Amino acid sequence: MLAFRALTPKSCPSLVRIHTSARWSGARVAVVLSGCGVYDGTEIHEASAILVHLSRGGAEVQMFAPDVEQMHVIDHRKGQPAEMETRNVLAESARIARGSIADLAKLSAGSHDAVIFPGGFGAAKNLSSFAVDGKDCSVNEEVERVLKDFHKAGKPIGLCCISPVLVAKVLPGVEVTVGHEEERGGRWPYAGTAQAIVALGGKHKVKEVTEAHVDMKNKVVTSPAFMCDTKLHLIFDGIGAMVRDVLKLTGK
Repeated sequence: MLAFRALTPKSCPSLVRIHTSARWSGARVAVVLSGCGVYDGTEIHEASAILVHLSRGGAEVQMFAPDVEQMHVIDHRKGQPAEMETRNVLAESARIARGSIADLAKLSAGSHDAVIFPGGFGAAKNLSSFAVDGKDCSVNEEVERVLKDFHKAGKPIGLCCISPVLVAKVLPGVEVTVGHEEERGGRWPYAGTAQAIVALGGKHKVKEVTEAHVDMKNKVVTSPAFMCDTKLHLIFDGIGAMVRDVLKLTGK
């Protein structure tokens, strides 16, 4: 056990090969992370679901994250900010990527067929200031560049959970879904986000948690995911619908 604990990707390159040795013949998809943990980074279940569905779809995946400091660090046991603690978004995202990740500044639309953004509060705190500024938020400059570059190239963009606010801010008039527009007895606790989408300049479309919405004009695909308080397998299915539609739009 002690010997195993001493192993790192640098001391044992085979650890990296275990993760990266697969060879695919399908679409090259970039996945953009925002940290590690739902309250201050990427929603881990959503990221994992995206990666599973991309794997099943035969995609070649590369993960990216911006090299910036998190807005803050949340103690996930207490749901409260951890005082006097800072973390780096790229370093934290590397936990999900098993170390195989690159700075978002290196992501080029010319090298990939699609890009997907999982949710988690990191999208609203680290990739943008939506959590603090709402409709007046700013978007991280590299995130904005990536969204505009993929859109200009006519390549599909996938987003789930809260991350559709990013594209609503950057691409005026885009159609997205974050689920329902009313809480419906607490099933949709973040239903107010639908109004925020409109305030940001987007158009909101009501969808169930197992569904995805496709904006064919802009090649943007979205799914509610954890915007709905429901069973994990239903969220997994909805993310699967989003991933499948993204892959279809690549034409690969």
